[in-house]
Amino acid sequence: MAFASAIVGQSVMGNKRIFWGTYTNGSGDTGGNINTGLQSCQSIFLQPGGSSVIATAPAVNETLPIAGSAVTVVTADNEDGTWIAIGY
Repeated sequence: MAFASAIVGQSVMGNKRIFWGTYTNGSGDTGGNINTGLQSCQSIFLQPGGSSVIATAPAVNETLPIAGSAVTVVTADNEDGTWIAIGY
């Protein structure tokens, strides 16, 4: 299975839009693109899930803010988690 992300919800906070969702990796996968639903992503927060301790923190492989919906992330092998993105 390849890296996949999904939008679970969205809202407006002041003059910003916020989207949140999940990401999943298959065995051997170490990241990919999270499609945030935003036109410009100003910040994104990644939270690994699961019952075991993650040895390395997931990272955003972009310079923010970034135009467009896709934000490239790097994760541990087979790591699943949640994300929150803020922007326009």
